[in-house]
Amino acid sequence: MKLLDEFKEFALKSDFVGMATAFVMGAAVGTVVKSLVNDVIMPPIGLVLGGTDFSKLAIELKQAAGETPAVAIKYGAFINALVSFAVIAFAIFLIVRTYNKAKARFEEEEKEAAKPPPEPTRTEVLLEEIRDALRTERA
Repeated sequence: MKLLDEFKEFALKSDFVGMATAFVMGAAVGTVVKSLVNDVIMPPIGLVLGGTDFSKLAIELKQAAGETPAVAIKYGAFINALVSFAVIAFAIFLIVRTYNKAKARFEEEEKEAAKPPPEPTRTEVLLEEIRDALRTERA
């Protein structure tokens, strides 16, 4: 029964929904980035490198025999995965960097708002005294 109570606390009190949302969004972004890399970024790079299709680059260790597929090291797919990783890592870096800058700005604004107002200058104090004296004379 304790395990069920702990799970209920985890699901209801922690940021379970936020984590689930982040997971789904991460999967969706991964799909988009994979398409961006495979269908947009790598074809021009392959063209510049002599018409190379990176997704098909492989070192064949054993040829296919009958219904047994070939055994190959698909280093082209690995290169595509590395480029995808770099794009995702850079995008996350930009997001975290923007978040940290915004957080620092908001924290600085909160500090400024929490500061007491500055003490009046000597001139301001004298002007207030003159004003108060004039008010008492008129009354």
